[in-house]
Amino acid sequence: MGPTKIVYIEDTEENRLLVRALLPRDKYTILEAEDGLKGIALALREQPALVLLDINLPGIDGYEVGVALRSFPALRNTPIIAVTAYAMQGDRERTLVAGCDGYITKPLDADRFPQQVEEFVRGKRERLEDTQAAPFL
Repeated sequence: MGPTKIVYIEDTEENRLLVRALLPRDKYTILEAEDGLKGIALALREQPALVLLDINLPGIDGYEVGVALRSFPALRNTPIIAVTAYAMQGDRERTLVAGCDGYITKPLDADRFPQQVEEFVRGKRERLEDTQAAPFL
């Protein structure tokens, strides 16, 4: 079995370069899209094991991309992880409501990021309690 396929939807080239540098090439193949629509098309075509999703994207934002990705049966069980600088109260919960399975904050922790990705590839999922979801509906 070859490297694990990851789609990374990120508009900033420096962030895409950083993720490529932090994740071992022998373990992961990183496929990149610089906006949400291209990312959705790429994920549908490539059927990755994981989607890393920036929230602050041009055009449609990451919340909308998360909802769109979840609308496709082929991607319904693909883990989507928000990778974002947004750190205000409620942002993490909003990503989970939008269909993301987890949240990694920027700036990325170079020591922890590969381990975080591995945990999500292996099945780690964050969930909202039913009472937490109510204010966002």
